[in-house]
Amino acid sequence: LRLDEKVRVVVFKSEVKGVFCAGADLKERAKMDDAEVGHFVRRLRNLMDEIAALPVPTIAAIDGYALGGGLELALACDLRVAASSAKMGLIETTRGLLPGAGGTQRLPRCVGIGLAKELIFTGRQIDGQEAFSMGLVNHTVPQNDEGDAAYQRALALAKEILPQAPFAVKMGKLAINRGMEVDIASGMAIEGMCYAQNIPTRDRQEGMAAFREKRPPQFTGK
Repeated sequence: LRLDEKVRVVVFKSEVKGVFCAGADLKERAKMDDAEVGHFVRRLRNLMDEIAALPVPTIAAIDGYALGGGLELALACDLRVAASSAKMGLIETTRGLLPGAGGTQRLPRCVGIGLAKELIFTGRQIDGQEAFSMGLVNHTVPQNDEGDAAYQRALALAKEILPQAPFAVKMGKLAINRGMEVDIASGMAIEGMCYAQNIPTRDRQEGMAAFREKRPPQFTGK
């Protein structure tokens, strides 16, 4: 996906009704020795990092349970949409563990340190409305009879992104992600570098031309 220039947005959804991702299989984990567990978690953390590093916007469509590593998967995405009935939580402490695939780092960056500590320390599960109220998800929607309300809302959100200039969106994501890890002066420099890469693009010229000619722009990602 990272190398496919035709991809504009990636939506993560489940094919299992009522479950987005239930996290690690603890029965499988119980059969592993300590070294195998460490290797498993490192691979999982690397996978989440790869998802977070995708250059295009990513949306998690949470139509059911997103627990442990399942919520860490959603946190690795740029945007999250949840059904009001969805259940989310970093429940690792209830099993004698702690989040190991990015949860301790991405949750506080998403909802703030205090809320993240509370959710991780208690292992509490919250529904879609609670997740929305604390900023964990961008949108919450009532679940439908098909059980895919979050996916349908995620598609609508993706369709809002699709018409925009692809390279500009990629640079915007890069500037935000890199800028959030540094002081604001360094972040401004990162924004400047991303902007400089966008200036010579055909899409920028097309955007200006479309504005002058009072027509919708036709972006190509070039």
